[in-house]
Amino acid sequence: MADHITLRMKVNGEDRSVEVHPFARLLDVLREDLRLTGTKEGCGEGECGACTVLVDGRVVNSCLVPAAQVQGSEIVTVEGLAKGDELSPLQAAFVAHNGAQCGFCTPGMLVAATDLLNRCPNPTEDAVREGLAGNLCRCTGYSKILDAVHTAASGGEGK
Repeated sequence: MADHITLRMKVNGEDRSVEVHPFARLLDVLREDLRLTGTKEGCGEGECGACTVLVDGRVVNSCLVPAAQVQGSEIVTVEGLAKGDELSPLQAAFVAHNGAQCGFCTPGMLVAATDLLNRCPNPTEDAVREGLAGNLCRCTGYSKILDAVHTAASGGEGK
């Protein structure tokens, strides 16, 4: 395919190779080519955070990233947070606190919060708010999400 490139990257710990259009967005490659549909498209403009993933350990809005830019990178999506069928402590806290109302923003929130907790294991309220500032939620009013992040940070099981 002359009009495509071979993209090689590690996704959720697994080496992946896929033929993509040179101008494809990372979001589209993840959802359409790799069938990792946890990452959502909300606004397509990098404003809502629904498409948040980690690229080489950094939070990015995958709707803004040309796929060719992640050649050889390590990508973590929401599907990569759990260990098999076992939820991460943060995911379990989201369940316990009902932090996922409609669920549309949840994958991006979880990825952003995972990054925050990796960088700052015991964040203040302000640090949590700042760490999630790029992720919008229309359902929860954020309090349940903030409670879930604090519960995960403290090693708690939930409510």
